[in-house]
Amino acid sequence: MKGFQVSAPHAYAVVDTAEAIPDVDEVRVTVAHAGICGSDMHIIHGDNAFVRYPRITGHEFAGTVTAVGANVDSARVGQRVCVDPVISCGSCYPCRIGRPNVCTHLEVIGVHRDGGFQTQVAVPAANAHVLPESLSPEAGALVEPYSIAANVLARMAPQPGDRLLIFGAGVIGLTVLQMARALGIEEVAVTDIIDARLEAARALGAARVVNGGQQDIEAFASQWTDGEGVPLVADAACVPALLASMVRLASPAARIGLLGFSATASDLVQLEVIRKELTLVGSRLNNRRFPQVLELIASGRLDPAALVSHRLPLTDMVEAIDLIERTPEQTRKVLIDVASSVS
Repeated sequence: MKGFQVSAPHAYAVVDTAEAIPDVDEVRVTVAHAGICGSDMHIIHGDNAFVRYPRITGHEFAGTVTAVGANVDSARVGQRVCVDPVISCGSCYPCRIGRPNVCTHLEVIGVHRDGGFQTQVAVPAANAHVLPESLSPEAGALVEPYSIAANVLARMAPQPGDRLLIFGAGVIGLTVLQMARALGIEEVAVTDIIDARLEAARALGAARVVNGGQQDIEAFASQWTDGEGVPLVADAACVPALLASMVRLASPAARIGLLGFSATASDLVQLEVIRKELTLVGSRLNNRRFPQVLELIASGRLDPAALVSHRLPLTDMVEAIDLIERTPEQTRKVLIDVASSVS
């Protein structure tokens, strides 16, 4: 068995791993594919405040159930599944009000416990969602990033006719774009400072793309909305300094969805928030969004293959990390073929 382990910040390697033995309420997933996320890169760099080292990372993955615990129906063996990484207690205040993704005792597979960059992994049976027959494990590995997009849009509560401005055309920005279009939001604009990413956004259905390094984004927003301001703003750039601009270009009664984990303070003018009665919402992980995403992919309204820029075997994981570090402007989702690793 093989796995990609981060033993400490900036220290990582492909290592030998033991056979995964599922607990009573778990299933063992033999992993087929897993995606590298920005959160995985934060763990590598020591910028994730939640991780416990050493850690086998990977929270975007899919594969096949090959063993079950004592309390799990044996009929699950052989199922092709994707795995929701959110593990919650079910009894704390957030769980009681239907917000298990911010559970007081939250655990995230690939962060608090070992994840999917390994040949086998044991996960709670309830977190293993069966893939529709039409979906490949490769597509299944991309359900999780779309669940992030589905969650932030749900938190922003789009209304008919709303326009959406997305800051950032990296993978998360592109998933928000695709999800918004799948949910019927027709007017979506995307801003970034890398032209190649903006071209990807245009290809995925953005009505407008704006290079924020070359054009005044606030002036664009005013022109785009005939001076009304933008009702929906999604921060997928995760640059705290941009928040003040988002508040200024937002319309009265707008909703701003925040996705970043930065600890850097923002220059937020409270008067602008109150004057416009803005809603600023944080969005973390996903709140039981996997069934929604699976249905949208199976129906063809989401195209996960469009996100993938590179495919590499698990044995080349170190090279994959280097690729992302050296050429971020050329990489979207780097998908890891775990099944090709040998025991």
